[in-house]
Amino acid sequence: MEVINTLGRRKAAVARVYLSEGKGNFTINNREVSEFFPTETLQYVAKQPLNLLEVAGNFDVKVNIFGGGIKGQAEAIRLGVSRALIEVDPEHRDALKKAGFLTRDSRVVERKKPGQPKARKKFQFSKR
Repeated sequence: MEVINTLGRRKAAVARVYLSEGKGNFTINNREVSEFFPTETLQYVAKQPLNLLEVAGNFDVKVNIFGGGIKGQAEAIRLGVSRALIEVDPEHRDALKKAGFLTRDSRVVERKKPGQPKARKKFQFSKR
């Protein structure tokens, strides 16, 4: 099997995921997943597609990620890994789709408008 290259995005985070056959190594920006994501929850989110399909020990995952915060980065990795697993075996699509791992969450921060303190907040109105 050759290396499969896919992209995952969430908010401002962009993850390039390289999936290849291996022993289950998971590296993010040349660091172990436990070193990159300090909390168990974020590690779990990043590995969710592999755990769902029970193929965590069959593939090596290498990720280059930039932008966004750690939660957005974990979810971008989840999308990228899910897309890569579909390229390996299209039969995985139904399980991943049902779990919601193939949906690109397009919600991003709304821009700040001029003359306002935030995106929607207005300065206090004074009658006099």
